[in-house]
Amino acid sequence: MARARGVRAVPERIVICAGFADALRLLFGGGVLRGPLAVEAYGLAFHRFLLAADRVRTVPLGLDDHGTRTEDLAGQRGVRSVLLTPAHQFPIGGPLTPARRNAAVDWARERGGVMIEDDYDGEFRYDREPVGAVQALDPEHVLYVGSTSKSISPALRLGWMVLPERLVDPVLAVKGQRERWTSVVDQLTFADLIVSGAYDRHIRHMRQRYRERRNRLVEALAGQAPHIEVAGIAAGLHAVLRLPHGTEASTLRAAAWRGVSLDGLAGFRHPDTPVHLEGLVVGYATPSDHAYAAALAALCEILPPAP
Repeated sequence: MARARGVRAVPERIVICAGFADALRLLFGGGVLRGPLAVEAYGLAFHRFLLAADRVRTVPLGLDDHGTRTEDLAGQRGVRSVLLTPAHQFPIGGPLTPARRNAAVDWARERGGVMIEDDYDGEFRYDREPVGAVQALDPEHVLYVGSTSKSISPALRLGWMVLPERLVDPVLAVKGQRERWTSVVDQLTFADLIVSGAYDRHIRHMRQRYRERRNRLVEALAGQAPHIEVAGIAAGLHAVLRLPHGTEASTLRAAAWRGVSLDGLAGFRHPDTPVHLEGLVVGYATPSDHAYAAALAALCEILPPAP
């Protein structure tokens, strides 16, 4: 973590969990942190549902071309925690600017609160070296969470939290003495991959593969649907295609009819945010190699025509 993401950590502050969802359960379900929690206006609905089940109210922060509007945190009464995806906003795809990274850390420091950094795909940046983790700016007020969900598979329920010192004992008390969800064998195997260098080799290989996949998507759109914008930076395992107003629902219906599996941005929008963006979330890492060309062709065919 220190070499690849710039995280400042000692072993005593690292707590293993069964992925990001389990981290949220430990933090909020166990009462280590309490709501309300500020979140990005667009994000995983599953995380909001999980928090709601623990009676944690979420408050959306707006998004613009420079990322999440962390400067708006100052106006949120009663909020002492914020959840962000700073390296690659999910799902829109932009990075958090340095000024807004600093604003989030300053806010957490002034409130005596915490920023939760979801570094879900920080290893996969294609246009430059990966951006370092925000956690390095203030390890006592930024709680870093990483996982193997994107680097290996979401089926491997394995993640890690790098905690501020004051939260280590409370999290361990909630976690208990025995592993409930994460296999010790999986942990030892993953540790061996790291020590042997096999994990680094795997990341380099997959970074190249995903870069090529994204490039092919961008090239196909440039040739067949140049009016469709690819939002965000060249990173991760998905891309967002911006759509003209009023076309998202019909495009999703056309995709379903053609057997193309896509998500619309509407499914990621926080119900309390007034901003309604329209677009498609395209997971370009999923199709097999032999099916990818056909998948791109089908995608271009169902996109709305130029106005």
